[in-house]
Amino acid sequence: MSRVGAARVGVGGPVGSGKTALIEAMIPRLTAAGVEVAVVTNDLVTQEDAERLRRSGLIDPARVRAVEAGACPHTVIREDPTLNIAAADDLEAAFPGLDLILIESGGDNLASTFSLDLVDWWMFVIDVAQGDDIPRKRGPGPMQADLLVINKLDLAPHVGVDAAATLAEATAIRGGRPTIACRCRGADAGDGVGRIVAHLREQVLFATAGAA
Repeated sequence: MSRVGAARVGVGGPVGSGKTALIEAMIPRLTAAGVEVAVVTNDLVTQEDAERLRRSGLIDPARVRAVEAGACPHTVIREDPTLNIAAADDLEAAFPGLDLILIESGGDNLASTFSLDLVDWWMFVIDVAQGDDIPRKRGPGPMQADLLVINKLDLAPHVGVDAAATLAEATAIRGGRPTIACRCRGADAGDGVGRIVAHLREQVLFATAGAA
């Protein structure tokens, strides 16, 4: 990593896949590890996800910025990420000690990817309730992300999805890139989220510190 300042990590995926829930689950684990974190959310024409995070009690509301894409959500994370870069720059200016800025994309299809002008590293979130054929569709998001997250494992039996088979298919199409399955809610949630946080710290935060 060559960026000076906070690492910037994208969190993309379709509407309803659980991106905001994953961020909510990650924040306490990151802060417990001493990571200073802030968030930029993207929505089409609202600030819904930003307001949800501000109300959550998990993070200082001032550390959350909202970007209203106003058009196809992946435009502002790929073709012209200026608005997101400005929001992240604003957070770094306001909080000089930041280690990590999570940039959550507005919900989009499997074609959405992040510009490396915007982020150092990015993950893509899908969920089992979307169907077991998502990995087989081989969209650029699941294929190219640094980390693929398969969320809502607990729903698999209720939607007729073989979670183990879906994970195996996702792993097979990824060309060696990592895939982690998780659930973000419930009494037994946490193991998958913990692995995601550990992977993020190893691949991004420790790497950034080593390059500084």
